[in-house]
Amino acid sequence: MEEYKFSYKYPHPAVTVDCVIFGFDGTSIKVLLIQRGVEPYKGAWAFPGGFLRRDESAEEAAKRELMEETGLKDIPLEQFYTFTNVDRDPRERVITIAHYALVRMKEVIGGDDAAKASWFSYNEIPQLAFDHEMILRKALSHLKHEICFKPIGFDLLPEVFTMSEIQNLYEAILEVKFDRRNFYKKMLKLGILEEVGVREADSPARIPKMYKFKSEKYFELKQKGFRLEF
Repeated sequence: MEEYKFSYKYPHPAVTVDCVIFGFDGTSIKVLLIQRGVEPYKGAWAFPGGFLRRDESAEEAAKRELMEETGLKDIPLEQFYTFTNVDRDPRERVITIAHYALVRMKEVIGGDDAAKASWFSYNEIPQLAFDHEMILRKALSHLKHEICFKPIGFDLLPEVFTMSEIQNLYEAILEVKFDRRNFYKKMLKLGILEEVGVREADSPARIPKMYKFKSEKYFELKQKGFRLEF
C-alpha cells in the first residue's frame, strides 16, 4: 500500500470501513468473509473492508472495498456502529465504520488483498482477525432488533417464496421457534404478501402456497416501520 505523508496540527487516526454481509440459504443465516492475503493476520478470515481514501465517503469506501474483495456491487449498505478501541489494529490507531447489508446469496470471488471470499453459516464462523468477532456480535444484535420493526428480512428471500421459508428465516435470525399457525397469521396480517398464482381446488394440501411481497406496501413499512411481536 502506498504511504502518504501529511502534516496536521492534531493527531489523526486512520479510518477503515468493514462490511458485514448476511445471506440466507433457506435454512440458516450465512455471513460473507474474505481470507486475508496480506499482513497483519495473513491467512485469517475477516470482513471485507479497507482504508478510507481522502476523496471518498465511508459509504463509497465500503462499496468500493466490497466490490474489490468479493465482486459484489450495487449493494445497499447501512452504517450500524463505529468501533474505536485503541488497540483494535496492530498497525496503528485505527477507527472502523462498520456497515451491514442483507443480500440474496450470490457467487463471490476473492480480489484485491483478499486470497478468497466465501459464505459461512453463523454457527461455523472461523476465528476472525482484528476485533471482527465483536463486530459480528454487534451486527447480529442490530439485525435482530431491526427485523422486529422493519420487514428487512425479505431482502434475503428469493422473489417468490413459501411461508415456511419466511418462518425459517425469522427463526434463524431470532434463534427461536414459532408456532406455525400463529406465525402465518401474523405475516398475512401485515398486508405485504400476495399469493402467486391460484392453486387448483383439488391440489394436495402438502403443496405449499407461493408468495411475493407487495412492493409498495413493503417499502412503506420499511420506511415507517412496525412492531412485530410473537
